[in-house]
Amino acid sequence: MVKNIAVVSLSSGVLGEDFVEHEVKIGLRRLRGAGINVEFMPNALKGIKYLREHPGKRAEDLLYAFKEPKYDMVLCAIGGDDTYRLLPFLFDNHELERVASNKIFLGFSDTTFNHFMFHKIGINTFYGQSFLADICEIGPDILDYTKRYFNELIETETIREVRPSHIWYEERTDYSIDKVGTSLKSHTNNGYELLCGNPIFSGKILGGCIDSIYDFFCTDRYEDIPELCEKYQLFPKKEEWRGKILLIETCEEKMSSVKYRKALELLKEKGIFDVISGVLVGKPVDEQYYDEYKQILLETINNNISIVYNVNIGHAQPRCIIPFGVNATVNVNEQIIRFEH
Repeated sequence: MVKNIAVVSLSSGVLGEDFVEHEVKIGLRRLRGAGINVEFMPNALKGIKYLREHPGKRAEDLLYAFKEPKYDMVLCAIGGDDTYRLLPFLFDNHELERVASNKIFLGFSDTTFNHFMFHKIGINTFYGQSFLADICEIGPDILDYTKRYFNELIETETIREVRPSHIWYEERTDYSIDKVGTSLKSHTNNGYELLCGNPIFSGKILGGCIDSIYDFFCTDRYEDIPELCEKYQLFPKKEEWRGKILLIETCEEKMSSVKYRKALELLKEKGIFDVISGVLVGKPVDEQYYDEYKQILLETINNNISIVYNVNIGHAQPRCIIPFGVNATVNVNEQIIRFEH
């Protein structure tokens, strides 16, 4: 049972800005009302400008959260776009490796980089939710499907299985205080969709936001990302992917079809589609490019490995939580993903 949560801002410092204060209060009230102690790490609330200018302070917070034994979970505030800048502060002198343990680490989006950092040192993590995006949801409550998986992780410190949500929600565009209590518009969800390959397959899952994974190799967002990722060998070599399941999902920027194809082609060049057992693909936000992405996946991967589409993971709401680094079995016939622990 998780009793103490450390909240870290590893990328964007938005958590410390006045315009989200009402959201933060909602999230704190929910967690503390459930008997959970929540503490913000020393730099987590210092705002966008300070944390952008001080990546080392973000790294200090992560190291402290893992070093301090009282914390059961390290929960990311939100994503962002430059957590790669923590690499030197976490790896130059084996800083992360010295303090890391299998306490729960949960985040998504730009936190994809952090998940790969932990994978590099052999630590399992959980992908799919964050404090501001999920716990602080300004509707009447945390979304039911999202809450179910968060509560399971809090109560059991693991996730046993995930199934599709019966509904999906349109992205919220207004987070202002006068929208507190407003529900999101919902639609019927169609469950997991097998695009090709065997409906039943197994492997350890690794991946994240494809926008972030694309940035591992490209200078479109920041010129030094590929250089740093290469220096610290953040992306696993082809053989390390053997038998794994690749998870990919798209962010709220709604990656164009052209860029989506380019991102998949980059992964294909790395040879991972020749050695993995399958691909799990998150539902696109607002179902934008829903059919286009499916076609690109089939055309680009093109070797009949299992591709499962429309998983409720990542930026489209609601969100489940997927454990990385444990054996998983996907069964599309039964509409379930099971995890061994």
